[in-house]
Amino acid sequence: MHQTEKAWFLYLLSTAKGQIYTGISTDPERRLRQHNGELTGGAKALRGQRPLQLLYQEPYPCRSSASKAEYRFKQLSKQQKEAFIRQKADGAKDAETLE
Repeated sequence: MHQTEKAWFLYLLSTAKGQIYTGISTDPERRLRQHNGELTGGAKALRGQRPLQLLYQEPYPCRSSASKAEYRFKQLSKQQKEAFIRQKADGAKDAETLE
């Protein structure tokens, strides 16, 4: 990664109804604030789904690798997604990554 390049992150949000939203960004905290309506630029799909909570974020060296991880996560079933999040929340050292 070049010194001027920022890391990209895969991030997972939980909606007020318990749905999981997946995205990528160089600044997941800013994106959360945008999605929650504190800043302009949040996803239209999340309007009316607030408040949102950041469940997980994982760094990637470039946008391409973050996008590929996002795609792989979106291919998982809801049960697999929830198990992945539980493993990460429990700090499991052997938890799968999406690389």
